[in-house]
Amino acid sequence: MSAIVTTDLASTDDTSLGLWPHLGYTGARLDRAGLRRGEMESFLADPHARACVISGESVVLRRLPGFIAGMEEGPGSCTALFPLAEAVALGGRLGEACLLGLDGEVPHLVLPLPAAALGALTERPELRPDLLVIDLRSIATRELASVEETGQLATAKAMLAWHARRSFCSNCGGRLGMAEAGWRRDCPACGAQHFPRTDPVVIMLTVDGDDCLLGRSARFAPGMWSCLAGFVEPGETFEDAVRRETLEEAGIATGAVRYLCSQPWPFPMSVMTGFHAVAASREIAIDPNELEGARWFSRDEARLLLTRTHPDGLVAPPRMAIAHHLLRAFVEGKDPPAG
Repeated sequence: MSAIVTTDLASTDDTSLGLWPHLGYTGARLDRAGLRRGEMESFLADPHARACVISGESVVLRRLPGFIAGMEEGPGSCTALFPLAEAVALGGRLGEACLLGLDGEVPHLVLPLPAAALGALTERPELRPDLLVIDLRSIATRELASVEETGQLATAKAMLAWHARRSFCSNCGGRLGMAEAGWRRDCPACGAQHFPRTDPVVIMLTVDGDDCLLGRSARFAPGMWSCLAGFVEPGETFEDAVRRETLEEAGIATGAVRYLCSQPWPFPMSVMTGFHAVAASREIAIDPNELEGARWFSRDEARLLLTRTHPDGLVAPPRMAIAHHLLRAFVEGKDPPAG
């Protein structure tokens, strides 16, 4: 599959937002092949099969020809997919492979990489100068791999995270076995079947006319302000979760809530659902356990956050983050491009 390249329009105006950036982790266009997951044996035997290798937060990339180790890697400078035999040679565990999907008839898989194998790659990088070991957030933020491959990595990382947490049956405690190309784990003791889970999160920009509400957590990068967010609770709609989280975190009541877009968030296995909410109050009262600050930003000031030209050095989240897209939708007065 060809890479999708997104670049901003050239402009002498440093407050120009240019072309709408790509929403991170949303580029995978593989056929997930849900009806063919019983064919894993043949997929693993396919000489054309491709695989990525991941160890915890670390992803192994290969620098593409023309990019030299030690130089700053730029957009599209790496690939995450290796021939399956090479992925195994790097230390990937073939017996724990998960099927990501099919590119035509070519299987794409993910193999977990043991810590010892990861150590062998990172301790002697001079032995494989064509390789780069890096975390998935950095891959997406720096656009090191194609949009398509970054989307596949999101699925890959989330699947391995689920498997790492699902070794034993929550019904009887028996050890589970992999089935359906990694998309199910079965308990031989009680017959229970376990399926990958995704935890839904709401992320919202509350708007009052030409102002929007942003918050700041102590774990954020210096100067960064972002949308509020929180997990959806049992028995709760997405809209109710938006209202509850905004009230809990910032003391702001909200009325109408409107969905804009969503983003896979494989840290470890969530999906971010993005909304705009209409404020019904103005006085902020933060929960100090969640935020170190919250404030209203004007539309013009929000634009400066997006272009990173705010006089106080304040910035919005990176272009690949859904919070960036929710804020840009407010600034421009239009919805993000359809996913």
